[in-house]
This record gives sequence, C-alpha cells and structure tokens, in this order.
Amino acid sequence: MTTETMKRSTEWLAGAGLRPTRQRLALAELLVGDGQNRHVTAESLHAATDTCKETVSLATVYNTLRAFCDAGLIREVMVDGTKSYFDTRTDDHPHFFWEDDRQLTDAPKEELKIAGLPDAPEGTEIAKVDVVIRLRKT
Repeated sequence: MTTETMKRSTEWLAGAGLRPTRQRLALAELLVGDGQNRHVTAESLHAATDTCKETVSLATVYNTLRAFCDAGLIREVMVDGTKSYFDTRTDDHPHFFWEDDRQLTDAPKEELKIAGLPDAPEGTEIAKVDVVIRLRKT
C-alpha cells in the first residue's frame, strides 16, 4: 500500500467513524485507494484481495461491505434477485447493467428524466428510486 492510498483509505473509513482494522483497510484500498469509483460484487472484491498482503475471507468481505453500506460509504445496487453490486459512488445516479458480461457501470445522470412517480401509499414516503438499464449486444 502506498502512502497516498493508505491515507485515502484511512480517511475514508475515519470519515464514517469506522475503525481502520487491517482487513477494512485492505478492502478500502481496493475500493477507493486510487480515488476512482468502482462497482464490485463481494466475489470480485474477494478475488482482488489476492493482490493484497492481507488475507480476507469471503465472509469477511460480505460483512465488511455490509458495514460500509450501513456507514454510507458505498451503495448496494440490486440488479436481480440473485446478485448485489456495491458502488463507491454514493450520489443518486442511474446504472447500465451489461447482460452479456454481467458488468455494472454508471449511466449519464444528466440524460435521465423521470416524468413522474406514483404516489406512495398512505403512511409511507419514497426513500429512493434505483434505475438500472439492462443492455445486451445486438
């Protein structure tokens, strides 16, 4: 871990009030160490830990991703009922899901226009709207 990626990862965790354990730091480095946004699955992040010196089990990856979500550091994006992706970009924005290679990428937020939403049932409010645009090659 370089000094810059260590600093970025430590500050990212500290900003959410999370203790920087070795395993959290290792995963934070993979997620935000280079300052770029990512879309990962627990499995893809676990596979990326092969490049770390820290051993991280798949169960720890799942638990850490949940803790990062709960702390507001990442957002979970459900593509279908079987797969969750985790996004380091936490603002509201749409996604493209590329069905052929099962990748999730950001879609241009400024091009999305929602003309209207149904009224929320009495006693509820709309918490957020997730937009996933599924693509396949023709």
